Amino acid sequence: MQILSAAEMQACDRATSERFGVPSLKLMRTASAAVTAFARAQFPHARRVTVLCGRGNNGGDGMMAARRLASAGLEVTTLLLGAPDTLKGDAAEAWRELTSPAHGLIHVIHTAEELNRHKDALESDLIVDAVLGTGFKPPLKGLVLAALEWMKASTAPVLAVDLPSGWPADETAANVSVPVFPADAVITFTAPKPAHVFGELTRRWDQPVVVVPIGSPEEAIVSTLGVEWAGASLALVQTPRAAVANKGSFGHVLVVGGTFGPAGGKSGAPAMAALAALRAGAGLVTAAVPAPALPLVAAVAPELMTWPLAATAEGHIAAENLALEQVTALIAGKTVLAIGPGLGQSPATIKFATGLLAATKIPAVIDADALNILAAKPVLLAKLAKGRTLVLTPHPGEMARLAGLTVAAVQADRLQVARSFAQRNGVTVVLKGARTLIAHPDGRVAVNTTGNPGMAKGGSGDVLTGLVAGLLAQHPGEPARAVEAAVYLHGLAADLAVRAGDEHTLLATESLQHLARAFRFESRGRNGYVWLQGLPAESSPAAAHREAAP
Repeated sequence: MQILSAAEMQACDRATSERFGVPSLKLMRTASAAVTAFARAQFPHARRVTVLCGRGNNGGDGMMAARRLASAGLEVTTLLLGAPDTLKGDAAEAWRELTSPAHGLIHVIHTAEELNRHKDALESDLIVDAVLGTGFKPPLKGLVLAALEWMKASTAPVLAVDLPSGWPADETAANVSVPVFPADAVITFTAPKPAHVFGELTRRWDQPVVVVPIGSPEEAIVSTLGVEWAGASLALVQTPRAAVANKGSFGHVLVVGGTFGPAGGKSGAPAMAALAALRAGAGLVTAAVPAPALPLVAAVAPELMTWPLAATAEGHIAAENLALEQVTALIAGKTVLAIGPGLGQSPATIKFATGLLAATKIPAVIDADALNILAAKPVLLAKLAKGRTLVLTPHPGEMARLAGLTVAAVQADRLQVARSFAQRNGVTVVLKGARTLIAHPDGRVAVNTTGNPGMAKGGSGDVLTGLVAGLLAQHPGEPARAVEAAVYLHGLAADLAVRAGDEHTLLATESLQHLARAFRFESRGRNGYVWLQGLPAESSPAAAHREAAP
Protein backbone atom coordinates (compact mmCIF):
# COMPACT_ATOMS: atom_id res chain seq x y z
CA MET A 1 0.00 0.00 0.00
CA GLN A 2 1.47 3.32 -1.13
CA ILE A 3 1.72 6.35 1.15
CA LEU A 4 0.51 9.52 -0.57
CA SER A 5 1.44 13.11 0.18
CA ALA A 6 -1.33 15.66 0.67
CA ALA A 7 -0.84 16.95 -2.88
CA GLU A 8 -0.87 13.41 -4.29
CA MET A 9 -4.06 12.62 -2.40
CA GLN A 10 -5.74 15.68 -3.85
CA ALA A 11 -4.52 14.65 -7.33
CA CYS A 12 -5.95 11.18 -6.72
CA ASP A 13 -9.36 12.64 -5.85
CA ARG A 14 -9.32 14.80 -8.99
CA ALA A 15 -8.30 11.89 -11.19
CA THR A 16 -11.01 9.71 -9.68
CA SER A 17 -13.64 12.22 -10.72
CA GLU A 18 -12.21 13.64 -13.93
CA ARG A 19 -10.54 10.55 -15.47
CA PHE A 20 -12.58 7.73 -14.02
CA GLY A 21 -15.98 9.39 -13.82
CA VAL A 22 -16.69 8.92 -10.11
CA PRO A 23 -18.51 12.06 -8.90
CA SER A 24 -16.82 13.75 -5.95
CA LEU A 25 -20.18 13.85 -4.15
CA LYS A 26 -20.33 10.06 -4.39
CA LEU A 27 -16.90 9.84 -2.77
CA MET A 28 -18.15 12.04 0.07
CA ARG A 29 -21.26 9.91 0.54
CA THR A 30 -19.18 6.75 0.68
CA ALA A 31 -16.76 8.34 3.13
CA SER A 32 -19.56 9.50 5.40
CA ALA A 33 -21.11 6.04 5.35
CA ALA A 34 -17.75 4.61 6.44
CA VAL A 35 -17.46 7.18 9.25
CA THR A 36 -20.94 6.30 10.44
CA ALA A 37 -20.36 2.55 10.38
CA PHE A 38 -16.98 2.84 12.07
CA ALA A 39 -18.32 5.16 14.79
CA ARG A 40 -21.10 2.72 15.62
CA ALA A 41 -18.80 -0.31 15.58
CA GLN A 42 -15.92 1.27 17.50
CA PHE A 43 -18.08 3.16 20.00
CA PRO A 44 -21.16 0.92 20.28
CA HIS A 45 -22.37 2.48 23.54
CA ALA A 46 -22.40 6.03 22.24
CA ARG A 47 -25.95 7.39 22.12
CA ARG A 48 -25.19 11.12 22.20
CA VAL A 49 -22.82 12.30 19.48
CA THR A 50 -21.40 15.76 18.82
CA VAL A 51 -20.05 16.41 15.32
CA LEU A 52 -17.70 19.36 14.87
CA CYS A 53 -17.57 20.46 11.23
CA GLY A 54 -15.31 22.79 9.34
CA ARG A 55 -16.27 24.47 6.06
CA GLY A 56 -14.29 22.28 3.68
CA ASN A 57 -14.81 18.77 2.37
CA ASN A 58 -13.72 17.32 5.71
CA GLY A 59 -16.62 19.18 7.23
CA GLY A 60 -18.84 17.85 4.45
CA ASP A 61 -17.90 14.29 5.43
CA GLY A 62 -18.87 15.16 8.99
CA MET A 63 -22.21 16.72 8.01
CA MET A 64 -23.22 13.68 5.98
CA ALA A 65 -22.13 11.39 8.82
CA ALA A 66 -24.17 13.48 11.27
CA ARG A 67 -27.25 13.04 9.10
CA ARG A 68 -26.72 9.27 8.92
CA LEU A 69 -26.14 8.96 12.66
CA ALA A 70 -29.26 10.97 13.40
CA SER A 71 -31.28 8.87 10.96
CA ALA A 72 -30.06 5.78 12.83
CA GLY A 73 -31.71 7.08 16.00
CA LEU A 74 -28.74 8.61 17.81
CA GLU A 75 -28.95 12.00 19.54
CA VAL A 76 -26.74 14.12 17.31
CA THR A 77 -25.61 17.70 17.77
CA THR A 78 -23.79 19.28 14.83
CA LEU A 79 -21.69 22.42 15.27
CA LEU A 80 -20.62 24.21 12.09
CA LEU A 81 -17.60 26.44 12.67
CA GLY A 82 -18.32 29.36 10.36
CA ALA A 83 -21.07 30.77 8.20
CA PRO A 84 -23.09 28.35 6.01
CA ASP A 85 -23.15 30.80 3.10
CA THR A 86 -19.38 30.35 2.71
CA LEU A 87 -19.74 26.62 2.02
CA LYS A 88 -18.97 25.52 -1.52
CA GLY A 89 -19.41 22.49 -3.73
CA ASP A 90 -19.98 19.15 -2.03
CA ALA A 91 -19.80 20.68 1.45
CA ALA A 92 -22.69 23.01 0.57
CA GLU A 93 -24.73 20.02 -0.62
CA ALA A 94 -23.90 18.14 2.58
CA TRP A 95 -25.19 21.10 4.62
CA ARG A 96 -28.39 21.26 2.61
CA GLU A 97 -29.06 17.55 3.20
CA LEU A 98 -28.33 17.90 6.91
CA THR A 99 -30.60 20.90 7.43
CA SER A 100 -33.49 20.27 4.99
CA PRO A 101 -35.09 18.94 7.10
CA ALA A 102 -32.93 19.23 10.20
CA HIS A 103 -31.34 16.00 11.41
CA GLY A 104 -30.68 16.37 15.14
CA LEU A 105 -29.65 19.64 16.75
CA ILE A 106 -27.70 22.01 14.49
CA HIS A 107 -25.83 25.13 15.57
CA VAL A 108 -23.83 27.62 13.53
CA ILE A 109 -20.87 28.96 15.46
CA HIS A 110 -19.35 32.32 14.51
CA THR A 111 -17.29 33.19 17.59
CA ALA A 112 -15.60 31.57 20.54
CA GLU A 113 -18.22 33.17 22.80
CA GLU A 114 -20.99 31.40 20.90
CA LEU A 115 -19.10 28.13 21.17
CA ASN A 116 -18.91 28.45 24.94
CA ARG A 117 -22.70 28.64 25.10
CA HIS A 118 -22.86 25.03 23.95
CA LYS A 119 -21.02 23.29 26.78
CA ASP A 120 -23.86 20.78 26.90
CA ALA A 121 -22.52 19.39 23.61
CA LEU A 122 -19.36 18.38 25.48
CA GLU A 123 -21.37 15.95 27.61
CA SER A 124 -21.83 13.59 24.67
CA ASP A 125 -20.61 10.00 24.44
CA LEU A 126 -18.56 10.68 21.31
CA ILE A 127 -17.14 13.72 19.53
CA VAL A 128 -16.51 13.49 15.79
CA ASP A 129 -13.71 15.81 14.65
CA ALA A 130 -14.49 16.77 11.05
CA VAL A 131 -12.98 20.24 11.18
CA LEU A 132 -9.80 20.08 9.10
CA GLY A 133 -8.39 17.42 6.80
CA THR A 134 -5.46 16.61 4.53
CA GLY A 135 -5.25 19.99 2.82
CA PHE A 136 -4.75 21.98 6.04
CA LYS A 137 -1.53 23.94 6.61
CA PRO A 138 -0.78 24.63 10.30
CA PRO A 139 -1.04 26.26 12.71
CA LEU A 140 -4.57 26.31 14.07
CA LYS A 141 -5.97 29.77 14.67
CA GLY A 142 -9.14 31.68 15.30
CA LEU A 143 -12.36 29.78 15.79
CA VAL A 144 -10.76 26.38 15.19
CA LEU A 145 -8.17 26.98 17.90
CA ALA A 146 -10.98 28.10 20.19
CA ALA A 147 -12.80 24.83 19.43
CA LEU A 148 -9.73 22.89 20.54
CA GLU A 149 -9.68 24.76 23.85
CA TRP A 150 -13.43 24.22 24.20
CA MET A 151 -13.02 20.46 23.70
CA LYS A 152 -10.56 20.17 26.58
CA ALA A 153 -13.47 20.31 29.02
CA SER A 154 -14.89 17.06 27.62
CA THR A 155 -14.06 13.50 28.65
CA ALA A 156 -15.73 12.00 25.57
CA PRO A 157 -13.65 9.96 23.12
CA VAL A 158 -12.83 11.66 19.82
CA LEU A 159 -13.10 10.11 16.36
CA ALA A 160 -10.99 12.05 13.86
CA VAL A 161 -12.14 12.12 10.25
CA ASP A 162 -9.10 11.88 7.93
CA LEU A 163 -6.66 13.36 10.49
CA PRO A 164 -6.83 14.93 13.94
CA SER A 165 -7.48 18.55 13.06
CA GLY A 166 -4.26 20.53 12.93
CA TRP A 167 -1.95 17.58 12.22
CA PRO A 168 0.07 18.19 9.02
CA ALA A 169 -0.63 15.35 6.59
CA ASP A 170 2.95 15.23 5.27
CA GLU A 171 4.64 15.17 8.68
CA THR A 172 6.99 12.22 9.25
CA ALA A 173 7.79 12.94 12.90
CA ALA A 174 6.08 11.00 15.66
CA ASN A 175 4.88 14.20 17.33
CA VAL A 176 4.34 17.80 16.33
CA SER A 177 4.92 21.02 18.23
CA VAL A 178 1.82 22.80 16.93
CA PRO A 179 -1.60 22.47 18.62
CA VAL A 180 -3.67 19.54 17.34
CA PHE A 181 -6.99 18.00 18.27
CA PRO A 182 -6.88 14.84 20.40
CA ALA A 183 -8.03 11.55 18.90
CA ASP A 184 -9.02 8.12 20.17
CA ALA A 185 -9.57 6.74 16.68
CA VAL A 186 -8.76 7.94 13.16
CA ILE A 187 -10.48 6.99 9.94
CA THR A 188 -9.02 8.08 6.62
CA PHE A 189 -9.84 7.26 3.03
CA THR A 190 -8.26 5.64 -0.05
CA ALA A 191 -4.62 5.68 1.10
CA PRO A 192 -2.63 6.73 4.16
CA LYS A 193 -0.69 9.95 4.22
CA PRO A 194 2.73 10.16 5.94
CA ALA A 195 1.20 11.29 9.22
CA HIS A 196 -0.93 8.14 9.39
CA VAL A 197 2.06 5.81 9.44
CA PHE A 198 4.65 7.97 11.24
CA GLY A 199 2.61 10.01 13.72
CA GLU A 200 1.33 9.22 17.19
CA LEU A 201 -2.12 10.39 16.18
CA THR A 202 -4.09 8.80 18.99
CA ARG A 203 -3.88 9.19 22.74
CA ARG A 204 -2.83 5.55 23.18
CA TRP A 205 -0.69 3.34 20.96
CA ASP A 206 -3.39 0.65 20.69
CA GLN A 207 -6.19 2.89 19.44
CA PRO A 208 -7.26 2.40 15.82
CA VAL A 209 -6.08 4.16 12.70
CA VAL A 210 -7.90 2.72 9.69
CA VAL A 211 -7.96 3.33 5.95
CA VAL A 212 -11.20 2.86 4.03
CA PRO A 213 -11.55 2.50 0.24
CA ILE A 214 -14.24 4.84 -1.07
CA GLY A 215 -14.12 4.26 -4.82
CA SER A 216 -10.83 5.52 -6.21
CA PRO A 217 -9.38 2.98 -8.68
CA GLU A 218 -5.84 1.74 -8.17
CA GLU A 219 -4.73 3.59 -11.31
CA ALA A 220 -5.55 6.89 -9.60
CA ILE A 221 -3.51 6.12 -6.47
CA VAL A 222 -0.04 7.25 -7.54
CA SER A 223 2.85 8.37 -5.37
CA THR A 224 6.47 9.32 -5.92
CA LEU A 225 7.39 9.33 -2.22
CA GLY A 226 8.80 5.81 -2.38
CA VAL A 227 7.20 5.04 0.98
CA GLU A 228 4.89 2.07 1.53
CA TRP A 229 3.09 0.30 4.35
CA ALA A 230 4.87 -2.84 5.52
CA GLY A 231 1.64 -4.62 6.44
CA ALA A 232 0.74 -5.13 2.80
CA SER A 233 3.51 -7.76 2.60
CA LEU A 234 1.64 -10.02 5.02
CA ALA A 235 -0.09 -11.49 1.97
CA LEU A 236 3.22 -13.13 1.03
CA VAL A 237 3.14 -15.49 4.02
CA GLN A 238 -0.58 -16.23 3.80
CA THR A 239 -0.30 -18.19 0.55
CA PRO A 240 -1.03 -21.87 1.33
CA ARG A 241 1.94 -24.20 1.15
CA ALA A 242 2.08 -26.86 -1.54
CA ALA A 243 0.80 -30.25 -0.42
CA VAL A 244 3.97 -31.94 -1.69
CA ALA A 245 6.30 -29.64 0.27
CA ASN A 246 8.96 -31.02 2.61
CA LYS A 247 11.41 -29.49 5.08
CA GLY A 248 13.86 -28.89 2.26
CA SER A 249 11.30 -26.65 0.58
CA PHE A 250 11.57 -23.96 3.26
CA GLY A 251 15.28 -23.37 3.66
CA HIS A 252 17.92 -23.97 6.29
CA VAL A 253 18.81 -21.10 8.63
CA LEU A 254 22.18 -20.95 10.33
CA VAL A 255 22.19 -18.82 13.50
CA VAL A 256 25.66 -17.83 14.71
CA GLY A 257 26.20 -16.09 18.03
CA GLY A 258 26.46 -16.46 21.76
CA THR A 259 29.14 -16.34 24.44
CA PHE A 260 29.54 -18.47 27.54
CA GLY A 261 32.51 -18.45 29.89
CA PRO A 262 33.67 -17.98 33.47
CA ALA A 263 32.34 -14.42 33.56
CA GLY A 264 28.91 -15.45 32.30
CA GLY A 265 27.61 -15.10 28.79
CA LYS A 266 24.78 -14.58 26.33
CA SER A 267 23.47 -17.95 25.30
CA GLY A 268 19.85 -16.80 25.33
CA ALA A 269 20.26 -14.43 22.37
CA PRO A 270 21.09 -17.05 19.70
CA ALA A 271 18.59 -19.44 21.31
CA MET A 272 15.77 -16.91 20.89
CA ALA A 273 16.79 -16.10 17.31
CA ALA A 274 16.87 -19.81 16.42
CA LEU A 275 13.51 -20.45 18.07
CA ALA A 276 11.98 -17.53 16.15
CA ALA A 277 13.35 -18.87 12.85
CA LEU A 278 11.72 -22.21 13.61
CA ARG A 279 8.42 -20.57 14.50
CA ALA A 280 8.55 -18.47 11.34
CA GLY A 281 8.42 -21.66 9.30
CA ALA A 282 12.00 -22.36 8.22
CA GLY A 283 12.38 -26.01 7.31
CA LEU A 284 15.61 -26.46 9.27
CA VAL A 285 17.47 -24.31 11.79
CA THR A 286 20.99 -24.84 13.14
CA ALA A 287 22.43 -22.78 15.98
CA ALA A 288 26.23 -22.52 15.90
CA VAL A 289 27.42 -21.37 19.32
CA PRO A 290 30.49 -21.68 21.56
CA ALA A 291 30.71 -25.27 22.76
CA PRO A 292 30.19 -24.35 26.45
CA ALA A 293 26.86 -22.71 25.56
CA LEU A 294 25.59 -25.55 23.41
CA PRO A 295 23.62 -27.48 26.10
CA LEU A 296 21.71 -24.34 27.08
CA VAL A 297 20.87 -23.43 23.49
CA ALA A 298 19.93 -26.98 22.56
CA ALA A 299 17.38 -27.04 25.39
CA VAL A 300 15.28 -24.30 23.82
CA ALA A 301 13.53 -26.72 21.42
CA PRO A 302 14.09 -30.37 20.47
CA GLU A 303 13.57 -29.42 16.80
CA LEU A 304 16.65 -27.19 16.87
CA MET A 305 19.95 -28.52 15.52
CA THR A 306 23.20 -27.30 17.04
CA TRP A 307 26.81 -26.90 16.02
CA PRO A 308 29.58 -26.54 18.61
CA LEU A 309 32.18 -23.89 17.88
CA ALA A 310 35.59 -23.85 19.52
CA ALA A 311 35.67 -21.22 22.27
CA THR A 312 38.35 -19.04 23.81
CA ALA A 313 39.08 -19.26 27.52
CA GLU A 314 36.66 -16.39 28.03
CA GLY A 315 33.86 -18.22 26.23
CA HIS A 316 33.91 -16.32 22.93
CA ILE A 317 33.92 -17.90 19.48
CA ALA A 318 37.52 -18.64 18.57
CA ALA A 319 39.24 -17.69 15.32
CA GLU A 320 40.30 -21.29 14.75
CA ASN A 321 36.75 -22.01 13.58
CA LEU A 322 37.76 -20.31 10.33
CA ALA A 323 39.74 -23.34 9.19
CA LEU A 324 38.62 -24.08 5.63
CA GLU A 325 37.28 -27.56 6.33
CA GLN A 326 35.33 -26.31 9.35
CA VAL A 327 33.76 -23.36 7.51
CA THR A 328 32.90 -25.60 4.56
CA ALA A 329 31.14 -28.07 6.84
CA LEU A 330 29.39 -25.31 8.80
CA ILE A 331 27.80 -23.58 5.81
CA ALA A 332 27.06 -26.72 3.78
CA GLY A 333 23.37 -26.81 2.88
CA LYS A 334 22.56 -23.55 4.66
CA THR A 335 20.42 -21.05 2.75
CA VAL A 336 20.34 -18.07 5.15
CA LEU A 337 22.84 -16.86 7.75
CA ALA A 338 21.77 -14.93 10.87
CA ILE A 339 24.77 -13.62 12.77
CA GLY A 340 25.25 -11.37 15.77
CA PRO A 341 22.92 -12.21 18.71
CA GLY A 342 25.07 -12.46 21.85
CA LEU A 343 28.20 -12.68 19.69
CA GLY A 344 30.53 -10.39 21.62
CA GLN A 345 33.38 -8.38 20.14
CA SER A 346 36.55 -10.10 21.24
CA PRO A 347 39.42 -9.94 18.71
CA ALA A 348 39.03 -13.65 17.95
CA THR A 349 35.30 -13.29 17.41
CA ILE A 350 35.74 -10.28 15.14
CA LYS A 351 38.13 -12.28 12.98
CA PHE A 352 35.72 -15.22 12.85
CA ALA A 353 32.60 -13.15 12.11
CA THR A 354 34.14 -11.15 9.28
CA GLY A 355 35.76 -14.25 7.84
CA LEU A 356 32.52 -16.23 7.89
CA LEU A 357 30.58 -13.43 6.20
CA ALA A 358 33.24 -13.20 3.50
CA ALA A 359 33.28 -16.97 2.99
CA THR A 360 29.67 -17.25 1.82
CA LYS A 361 27.29 -15.44 -0.52
CA ILE A 362 24.04 -16.70 0.99
CA PRO A 363 21.57 -14.08 2.27
CA ALA A 364 22.60 -12.82 5.69
CA VAL A 365 20.79 -11.10 8.54
CA ILE A 366 23.25 -9.07 10.61
CA ASP A 367 22.35 -7.92 14.11
CA ALA A 368 23.74 -6.81 17.46
CA ASP A 369 27.51 -7.27 17.89
CA ALA A 370 27.96 -8.20 14.23
CA LEU A 371 26.63 -4.74 13.36
CA ASN A 372 29.10 -3.08 15.68
CA ILE A 373 31.93 -5.13 14.17
CA LEU A 374 30.98 -3.98 10.67
CA ALA A 375 30.50 -0.38 11.81
CA ALA A 376 34.27 -0.29 12.32
CA LYS A 377 34.84 -1.78 8.85
CA PRO A 378 32.71 0.23 6.36
CA VAL A 379 34.76 -0.84 3.35
CA LEU A 380 34.19 -4.48 4.24
CA LEU A 381 30.45 -3.91 4.56
CA ALA A 382 30.22 -2.58 1.01
CA LYS A 383 32.17 -5.58 -0.29
CA LEU A 384 30.01 -8.08 1.59
CA ALA A 385 26.82 -6.61 0.11
CA LYS A 386 27.81 -7.16 -3.51
CA GLY A 387 25.84 -9.91 -5.20
CA ARG A 388 23.80 -10.96 -2.18
CA THR A 389 20.92 -10.03 0.09
CA LEU A 390 22.27 -8.39 3.22
CA VAL A 391 19.81 -7.32 5.92
CA LEU A 392 20.99 -5.11 8.78
CA THR A 393 18.72 -4.76 11.84
CA PRO A 394 20.12 -1.87 13.91
CA HIS A 395 18.53 -0.03 16.78
CA PRO A 396 19.21 3.75 16.74
CA GLY A 397 22.50 3.41 18.61
CA GLU A 398 23.81 0.80 16.19
CA MET A 399 22.54 2.84 13.24
CA ALA A 400 24.45 5.84 14.56
CA ARG A 401 27.66 3.82 14.68
CA LEU A 402 27.11 2.43 11.19
CA ALA A 403 26.36 5.82 9.66
CA GLY A 404 28.90 7.81 11.66
CA LEU A 405 26.21 9.98 13.24
CA THR A 406 24.89 10.74 16.69
CA VAL A 407 21.81 8.94 17.96
CA ALA A 408 20.03 12.30 18.04
CA ALA A 409 20.82 12.85 14.36
CA VAL A 410 19.49 9.40 13.47
CA GLN A 411 16.26 9.96 15.38
CA ALA A 412 15.79 13.42 13.93
CA ASP A 413 15.64 12.08 10.36
CA ARG A 414 15.11 8.33 10.56
CA LEU A 415 13.61 8.06 7.09
CA GLN A 416 16.45 9.73 5.24
CA VAL A 417 19.20 8.14 7.34
CA ALA A 418 17.89 4.62 6.70
CA ARG A 419 17.16 5.26 3.04
CA SER A 420 20.50 6.84 2.19
CA PHE A 421 22.51 4.17 4.05
CA ALA A 422 20.63 1.36 2.30
CA GLN A 423 21.15 2.90 -1.12
CA ARG A 424 24.79 3.78 -0.54
CA ASN A 425 25.75 0.32 0.71
CA GLY A 426 23.39 -1.87 -1.30
CA VAL A 427 21.78 -3.38 1.81
CA THR A 428 18.36 -3.60 3.42
CA VAL A 429 18.21 -1.63 6.67
CA VAL A 430 15.65 -2.48 9.34
CA LEU A 431 15.88 0.59 11.59
CA LYS A 432 14.16 -0.56 14.75
CA GLY A 433 12.03 1.53 17.08
CA ALA A 434 8.49 2.85 17.20
CA ARG A 435 7.47 2.72 13.53
CA THR A 436 10.34 0.48 12.41
CA LEU A 437 11.57 1.35 8.90
CA ILE A 438 12.58 -1.17 6.26
CA ALA A 439 14.79 0.64 3.74
CA HIS A 440 15.71 -1.23 0.56
CA PRO A 441 18.72 -0.76 -1.73
CA ASP A 442 16.51 0.69 -4.49
CA GLY A 443 15.40 3.57 -2.26
CA ARG A 444 11.97 2.25 -1.32
CA VAL A 445 11.09 2.40 2.37
CA ALA A 446 8.32 0.47 4.10
CA VAL A 447 6.94 1.70 7.43
CA ASN A 448 5.78 -0.78 10.03
CA THR A 449 2.84 0.25 12.22
CA THR A 450 2.58 -2.74 14.57
CA GLY A 451 4.33 -3.15 17.91
CA ASN A 452 4.01 -1.70 21.39
CA PRO A 453 6.04 -0.49 24.40
CA GLY A 454 6.03 -4.00 25.87
CA MET A 455 8.64 -4.91 23.26
CA ALA A 456 11.16 -2.56 24.89
CA LYS A 457 12.81 -5.48 26.64
CA GLY A 458 15.89 -7.63 26.11
CA GLY A 459 15.46 -10.32 23.48
CA SER A 460 13.05 -8.53 21.17
CA GLY A 461 15.76 -7.82 18.62
CA ASP A 462 16.96 -11.44 18.73
CA VAL A 463 13.45 -12.68 18.00
CA LEU A 464 13.16 -10.25 15.09
CA THR A 465 16.47 -11.49 13.66
CA GLY A 466 15.16 -15.05 13.69
CA LEU A 467 11.85 -14.11 12.11
CA VAL A 468 13.58 -12.21 9.30
CA ALA A 469 15.95 -15.11 8.64
CA GLY A 470 13.12 -17.65 8.77
CA LEU A 471 11.02 -15.81 6.21
CA LEU A 472 13.99 -15.12 3.95
CA ALA A 473 14.67 -18.86 3.92
CA GLN A 474 11.13 -19.57 2.73
CA HIS A 475 10.87 -16.74 0.19
CA PRO A 476 14.29 -16.37 -1.43
CA GLY A 477 12.75 -14.89 -4.57
CA GLU A 478 11.04 -12.02 -2.72
CA PRO A 479 13.48 -10.86 -0.05
CA ALA A 480 12.06 -7.34 0.30
CA ARG A 481 8.53 -8.53 1.04
CA ALA A 482 9.85 -11.30 3.29
CA VAL A 483 11.69 -8.78 5.48
CA GLU A 484 8.67 -6.45 5.60
CA ALA A 485 6.36 -9.31 6.52
CA ALA A 486 8.72 -10.44 9.29
CA VAL A 487 8.84 -6.98 10.86
CA TYR A 488 5.06 -6.61 10.62
CA LEU A 489 4.44 -10.06 12.12
CA HIS A 490 6.86 -9.40 14.96
CA GLY A 491 4.98 -6.32 16.08
CA LEU A 492 1.56 -7.82 15.43
CA ALA A 493 2.29 -10.94 17.50
CA ALA A 494 3.38 -8.68 20.35
CA ASP A 495 0.20 -6.61 20.01
CA LEU A 496 -1.88 -9.77 20.21
CA ALA A 497 0.12 -10.91 23.23
CA VAL A 498 -0.41 -7.62 25.04
CA ARG A 499 -4.12 -7.69 24.28
CA ALA A 500 -4.23 -11.07 26.04
CA GLY A 501 -1.98 -9.87 28.87
CA ASP A 502 -0.17 -6.64 29.73
CA GLU A 503 2.59 -4.57 28.15
CA HIS A 504 4.63 -4.55 31.38
CA THR A 505 4.90 -8.33 31.67
CA LEU A 506 5.50 -9.23 28.02
CA LEU A 507 8.61 -11.33 27.40
CA ALA A 508 10.25 -11.38 23.99
CA THR A 509 9.56 -15.08 23.44
CA GLU A 510 5.92 -14.78 24.54
CA SER A 511 5.09 -12.98 21.32
CA LEU A 512 6.02 -16.20 19.47
CA GLN A 513 3.10 -17.90 21.20
CA HIS A 514 0.80 -15.56 19.29
CA LEU A 515 2.59 -15.85 15.97
CA ALA A 516 0.07 -18.33 14.55
CA ARG A 517 -2.75 -15.81 15.03
CA ALA A 518 -0.56 -13.10 13.54
CA PHE A 519 0.00 -15.22 10.41
CA ARG A 520 -3.78 -15.59 10.03
CA PHE A 521 -4.60 -11.96 10.77
CA GLU A 522 -6.50 -10.10 8.07
CA SER A 523 -5.25 -6.52 8.08
CA ARG A 524 -8.04 -5.74 5.64
CA GLY A 525 -11.18 -6.51 7.59
CA ARG A 526 -14.38 -7.99 6.26
CA ASN A 527 -15.73 -4.47 5.74
CA GLY A 528 -12.71 -3.45 3.65
CA TYR A 529 -11.07 -1.35 6.35
CA VAL A 530 -7.28 -1.63 6.52
CA TRP A 531 -6.05 -1.49 10.12
CA LEU A 532 -2.81 0.46 10.22
CA GLN A 533 -2.86 0.63 14.00
CA GLY A 534 -4.91 -1.11 16.65
CA LEU A 535 -6.86 -4.33 16.34
CA PRO A 536 -10.49 -4.92 15.38
CA ALA A 537 -12.77 -6.31 18.09
CA GLU A 538 -12.97 -9.68 16.35
CA SER A 539 -9.24 -10.25 16.86
CA SER A 540 -9.56 -10.33 20.66
CA PRO A 541 -8.82 -13.63 22.47
CA ALA A 542 -12.50 -13.95 23.38
CA ALA A 543 -13.53 -13.53 19.75
CA ALA A 544 -10.93 -16.05 18.62
CA HIS A 545 -12.28 -18.53 21.17
CA ARG A 546 -15.83 -18.02 19.92
CA GLU A 547 -14.73 -18.57 16.31
CA ALA A 548 -13.00 -21.82 17.29
CA ALA A 549 -16.01 -23.14 19.18
CA PRO A 550 -18.19 -25.75 17.38
